[in-house]
Amino acid sequence: MSYILGIIIFALDVWAIASIINTNETTTTKLIWIALVAILPVVGLIIWWLAGPKANYG
Repeated sequence: MSYILGIIIFALDVWAIASIINTNETTTTKLIWIALVAILPVVGLIIWWLAGPKANYG
């Protein structure tokens, strides 16, 4: 049952990284945010959600 939670966290992290890539931030800023989300999946996701750059869709 815990693997379902792991899959959900993984999917949210992939979504967060894709959103980070689609921002107008500098490459360095993007890499820092991606590293944070990749190294600390749950905490990094929460920090990105609250303070990170948001994607520019459209």
